[in-house]
Amino acid sequence: MMNRYEMIYIIDADLEEAARKELIEKVSALITNNGGEIEKVDETWGKRRLAYAIDYKTEGWYVLVNFNAPVELPRELERNLQINENVLRYLVIKLVEKRSSVKPRAERPAPVAAPVDEAPVAEEAAPAVAAEEAPAADAE
Repeated sequence: MMNRYEMIYIIDADLEEAARKELIEKVSALITNNGGEIEKVDETWGKRRLAYAIDYKTEGWYVLVNFNAPVELPRELERNLQINENVLRYLVIKLVEKRSSVKPRAERPAPVAAPVDEAPVAEEAAPAVAAEEAPAADAE
């Protein structure tokens, strides 16, 4: 059974570009060789300042990988990343599809409003019209 996973790992920023690319290819090959399928490898995060120093290093190169894999693969990935001294930190999480366990509510009819009497509105309008006409009658 294949599950969807997301992995982010931080590579030492002091590593040269060629060695960094080789390490990224090595991790990708590890996923595909163990029955996984890589959806996306995102290096656009690039070099960033770390929130706190890790082994006296304050910067790291972030890499995000989305992949489908068997259940055993994340443990093997973590084992390999832990051994590699150029990987400062890593995190592999399983992506869970959201399912609604809430039963849909039955539709209720909208409450019917009480009918509005139109008579009071007409009474209020009549004196206002009469008040406007009254001063004109007095002016004559």
